[in-house]
Amino acid sequence: MPRILIVDDEANILKSLRRLLAMTPCTAGGKIFPLTVDTFEDPAEALENAFGTPYHLVLSDYRMPGMDGVAFLKEFRELQPNAARLILSGYADLNGLIAAINEAGILRFIAKPWNDYELVTTIAQALALQELQNETQSIADEARLKQGRLSPEDFERQRLEALEPGITRVHWGPDGSVMLDPDALNKD
Repeated sequence: MPRILIVDDEANILKSLRRLLAMTPCTAGGKIFPLTVDTFEDPAEALENAFGTPYHLVLSDYRMPGMDGVAFLKEFRELQPNAARLILSGYADLNGLIAAINEAGILRFIAKPWNDYELVTTIAQALALQELQNETQSIADEARLKQGRLSPEDFERQRLEALEPGITRVHWGPDGSVMLDPDALNKD
């Protein structure tokens, strides 16, 4: 079941989006995507959560206090590069939109107020595209493995990363213990 993350500093927007996604089937190409939706008002808290929870898609507001949507999505991309990224905004800031595309790699810009059908369709299409990209990557990895251009260890590492982003980024101590990343713990 695809898990999506929605970040907006307005609680009413989050409630509205959660209600919309709970009531409207998310379909693309004849496939229905049942969704698990996590919402956060604070982008820093969302990033902290994303460190340990894999997401298929993230939808972020553009203008938020403390951290704008582009900065949030850039950091989120570092944690989970394979998740689809969408941005939602009531402001038509061309420079901000260009930055979102170039720096954060967003797939789509959605204007507020949004059209319910367009929003749900965009989410479904993004999930379908992501699924197709993952399948294509898996087939390419299997071919490289058979050709000897990819080691079995690297193949397994990539397979695990596709299933659970971040699972292979473990720091081991000299005694075999798992070391926590101090940079991830100290993000404010």
